[in-house]
Amino acid sequence: MNRRLKGLADAEGLPYGVRTHTYNSRLAQELGSWADSQPGGEGVHDALFRAYFVDGQNIGNLGILVELAESVGLSPVIAREVLEERRFHDQVDDDWEKSRAQGVTGVPTFAAEGQKLVGAHSYEKLEEFLRSLGVSVMKADS
Repeated sequence: MNRRLKGLADAEGLPYGVRTHTYNSRLAQELGSWADSQPGGEGVHDALFRAYFVDGQNIGNLGILVELAESVGLSPVIAREVLEERRFHDQVDDDWEKSRAQGVTGVPTFAAEGQKLVGAHSYEKLEEFLRSLGVSVMKADS
């Protein structure tokens, strides 16, 4: 699996490191949900991706998550409180339930008009999926 993902990342010029462990991402999802409610918080998703898939960090570790929040300009004090108090626990549960109800079996899942594309795929496969929906796709020059 890692070899396949590394190949896909390399083909698109994306960073991808060697992961030796799989960590529980539940707290990271709660951090992401909170960050989405904060101005400028969307950057935490890229930071989480890099921490996990490039740097091999444990994104289930509270301290690492607080550092990642701070690295994108979010308050580390509030981030710690949010995670320790599990303020977004129910939000993530609701997101999971909605995903199960819609038949999502893996991440990422791209869904539109009753069609799904599950898992990491090449740019060409994503383009094919979008074209099947009638979406015009133009790849930006690298």
